Amino acid sequence: MFTGLVEEIGIVETLNRPSGAVSMRIRAAKVLEGTRAGDSIAVSGVCLTVTRLDARGFEVNMVAETAARTNLLDLQPGARVNLERSLKLGDRLGGHFVLGHTDAVADVVGIVGPRPGETLLRVRGTRDLSSMIAEKGSVALDGVSLTVAAVDGDTFAVALIPYTLETTTLGGVRIGARLNLEVDVLARYVARQAASPKNPEGGLTENWMRNQGYA
Repeated sequence: MFTGLVEEIGIVETLNRPSGAVSMRIRAAKVLEGTRAGDSIAVSGVCLTVTRLDARGFEVNMVAETAARTNLLDLQPGARVNLERSLKLGDRLGGHFVLGHTDAVADVVGIVGPRPGETLLRVRGTRDLSSMIAEKGSVALDGVSLTVAAVDGDTFAVALIPYTLETTTLGGVRIGARLNLEVDVLARYVARQAASPKNPEGGLTENWMRNQGYA
């Protein structure tokens, strides 16, 4: 479990792609504090297990399924990645609950700004996720917890303040970039409930709401 508050930007040193699993070494500093082999670190929003570490960085492995569902195979040595250690009991929760399980790779389709105090990023997700993204709700993009400013079909917008631009990789994003998208876990469960056997087509239909006691 993570919060979507990036602790540091790491640098990809190596990315090996033998048949099957993919291994990656990342240069880092802050996230190494208190970290041991077997711990989890979110790498641009993807929860990965640390397999080895030293004073300069750490290594992780990815199975083929993880690689196929994220943008991590787009990376090259020298690429910058957002890093966050897993949440510990008692830590402050400043963002929202992020599982580190990417739902889709979303495309940046527009950037407006910088305007005073913010830059607006327009992102296109997938149609099947659009019902789980709501104005004023939360999403994670490349591991960064963000509030949805507006929604239009399968496209939504998030506002990035200067601090976010400076301390995460989103400051270097351009139109056409592919970002790991994770919807709010609460929205995921609501959507699952809405697609129950009583309402297999999903959605908050009038019959479903009546059956659940909301109408």
